Parts: sequence; C-alpha cells; structure tokens
Amino acid sequence: MKETPRYKIYYSVLSFVFCCLFANSISAQVQVIKDYDKPRDLKVLREYTDPQGNTVREIQYAHRAMRVTETIVIPRASFTGIGVKANINPDTVIKDSVWVLIFKSRYSLQVYYKKRLIRGYKAVFGPQPQMNKQMEGDRNTPEGWYKIADKRPSNKYNKFLLLNYPNEKNKESFDKLKAEGKIPKNARIGGDVGIHGIWPRGDDMIEMGVGWTDGCIALKNADMDDLYQWVRVGTKVYIKK
Repeated sequence: MKETPRYKIYYSVLSFVFCCLFANSISAQVQVIKDYDKPRDLKVLREYTDPQGNTVREIQYAHRAMRVTETIVIPRASFTGIGVKANINPDTVIKDSVWVLIFKSRYSLQVYYKKRLIRGYKAVFGPQPQMNKQMEGDRNTPEGWYKIADKRPSNKYNKFLLLNYPNEKNKESFDKLKAEGKIPKNARIGGDVGIHGIWPRGDDMIEMGVGWTDGCIALKNADMDDLYQWVRVGTKVYIKK
C-alpha cells in the first residue's frame, strides 16, 4: 500500500484544527448575539403620585456587574401624546415631510407629518434621561437636531435607526468640555446612538419607563415596527429634555 506523504498528513491535521477553531469562533459570535445584555431581576421598590400628578417609580435591577437603583418620573399621560395613531397610509405620505420628536422628560417619541401629530409611542433612554450626552460611556441620550443615517434590522433589538451622532455641534461641545476640564482629557465622544426595539418579551421595561439603554432610544417592538415604515434615511429627529 502506498504511503501518504507527511506534508499531506500535516496539511490535513492543520485543516482540521483550523475548521474547529473557525467553527468555535462562529459559535461564540452567535452566542454574543443571542446573549442579550439586558437588565435582570427588575423590581419596584416604591411607586406613588406626586402633587403634580406625575407617577414616581423607584426601581432596582441588575445590569452587567452592577445593581442599579433608579427613580423614574413619568408625567401624566394626557401630556405625552402617547397612543396617537392617525388614520393615514404610510405609503401615501411624502416622506420628506415626516419628522420625529423625542421628548425625554415625557418618555415619548412622536411622529409628525408636516405639523400634524400622527403617531405617539412610549420610549425609554439611559438611566438619567434629564442629562445631555457629553462623552462615550456616560449612558446619556444626546439632545438637539439629528438625522437618521441608516435603518436596518437588528439581531439584538428588532430594528435599528442610526442617528448621525456626533454631529458638528456635538463635536464643538465635546471639545469645549475637554478644554474646560469638565470631562477627562482621554474621553472619547462615542457614537452608535439610535432608536431601536427591545429583546423578545421585554416590553415591560418600556411600559415601566426603565432607563436601561446606553444612550439610545428604545421602543416596544410593535411600535418600532410601526415607526420603521414612516421614516427613511435622512428623516429629521429632534431630541429634547
């Protein structure tokens, strides 16, 4: 019987090892996609209505290696525009006349067609929605005018609308904060801020107003699906406190 050359044996062994490593790498990537970085063990510590009629909710949950305690102040629903669904076909509107208003203190995202409110959804942000974003890692949602820079499906959060953060105004503010010593000199401005859905069966996080994101705006998946059909790349988005 003819003997197989050694170099062929070595080649076969190396090929086998490479395939195993490649398969493990793919498996690890899939695991990362499936292993959602989501809050755990959510519980309400206290809930009451303040003299202005707002709902004040104190909650606690585990996020990564931290135990987070958060106080949420949600205004009366009559002021939020949440639940508005005008009887308009999204295929018939002029997309250039659609714009989005995100109201952080009211936990809402509103869609306007020209000057008319046509959609209103509950939304959540980072742990401190009253704070404007200053740098990467502060988990704050930026404020001001933006545009949708990209729209795409998301393995983690259903759908994703990328905003053009940081824009020139953000960069100017960031440089000024550094120069004034208000943020570290080695701070980075960050990016990848957008509007997205939530993991399967995660709608309670939106309903309760939990600030779990790293600065993005999160909606219930059904609302994200609805919003997705009204906007396009280039749609203007205004985020206010």
